[in-house]
Amino acid sequence: MSSILVRDFMDPNPHAIHHTTPIRTAVEAMVAAKIIGAPIIDDASHVVGFVSEQDCIKELLNDTFFCEDSMPVSSVMKRQVQTVSPDTSIFEVAEKMVSAPPKNYPVVQSGRLVGLISRSRVLEALLVTSEDCYLHHT
Repeated sequence: MSSILVRDFMDPNPHAIHHTTPIRTAVEAMVAAKIIGAPIIDDASHVVGFVSEQDCIKELLNDTFFCEDSMPVSSVMKRQVQTVSPDTSIFEVAEKMVSAPPKNYPVVQSGRLVGLISRSRVLEALLVTSEDCYLHHT
């Protein structure tokens, strides 16, 4: 069962945002993609942070209220980012999600962002696994 890997269920086209992107532009991208957060990358596609809707609300509220230009997304992103490898077991990621708050994990290989694994994709993988178990027990 541990052979079900992140690579089999990750989103291979994560909506990454460059660290110099203005917060307003980052929020527009997240709203358009209907996502609640995104990995933040540098010029070499290394993950340098993660930003969520929650991280952006206060700053965007101030920008809107005072009609100011947005700060770069790096000013509000979380800098401590938990990542996983494409070869990480889905079960390991599921266990992390049960015990820790991240809802999404950037998938990194050789230091570069290659995907994103979300709770919904982990649930999808677990459903596939549970179907296999059910078929073998009936």
